[in-house]
Amino acid sequence: MTFDFAVALTTFGIILPAELPDKTAVASILLGARYRRPLWAFAGTAAAFTVHVALAVTAGTLLTLLPHRPVEAIVAVLFAFGAVMLLRGKPDEQDEERETKPTFWRIAGTSFTVILVAEFGDLTQILIANFAARYNQPLSVGVGGLAALLTAAGVGIVGGRALLRVLPIVWITRAAAVAMLVLSGFSVASAIEG
Repeated sequence: MTFDFAVALTTFGIILPAELPDKTAVASILLGARYRRPLWAFAGTAAAFTVHVALAVTAGTLLTLLPHRPVEAIVAVLFAFGAVMLLRGKPDEQDEERETKPTFWRIAGTSFTVILVAEFGDLTQILIANFAARYNQPLSVGVGGLAALLTAAGVGIVGGRALLRVLPIVWITRAAAVAMLVLSGFSVASAIEG
């Protein structure tokens, strides 16, 4: 298997700007704001992105054959569920101290699950699958795609920590829930339009 730096760089250059305004950025901001151990949250996020890139590269063009409507309907339900869970939680800053001491596995596991669910069937996953099929360079596409996704997650997590210094976690959580409901609405509209 060969590595083509130009293919990796092209993949990175297209995936990063596509991922930055994505739902995963909202999730990363929330994870960064929620947990006082951003590296632990990043570890779970990185693991989830690694799974997605591996699936996309392995599946190649098969992911592009998934029916659009069912994928969008599932994404809409998952966004709505995530918003409800956020609004039902106790989003104040004292939560972490009231609960049992957060462990690496709890924080990384939560981060992994959130990103794994949010990213399934995402545009960037499909783009990575398309690049893998087009260039026939799975390693190059995988490295470029993963680097872009990890960069976007890092920016989101660091941004979430910085945002916490300015806004209370309850506002951030409510804003994230509203954003997830809006994204759910867009997914419903996309599923209906076909």
